[in-house]
Amino acid sequence: MIGEIGGNAEVEAARWIKAHCKKPVAGFIAGATAPAGRRMGHAGAVIGGAEDTAAAKIKIFEECGISVAATPSDMADALLRIWKG
Repeated sequence: MIGEIGGNAEVEAARWIKAHCKKPVAGFIAGATAPAGRRMGHAGAVIGGAEDTAAAKIKIFEECGISVAATPSDMADALLRIWKG
């Protein structure tokens, strides 16, 4: 699963995955290096709440059993971490 800062869709998806999904899931959240308090280029990147930041979403992903990749190119490694247990 790939998401970004702003909004709550990734958080909702992560919680659904925890409750219903039996397959391993890896995730990446874009925008981790975005400056705090700065409005980015599109509405999806507007941080409106505590769970909208990259750090908060990554924490929720980990709490929901989603292996988090630091970059999109690390997604395969993130999946292997779960698969190999």
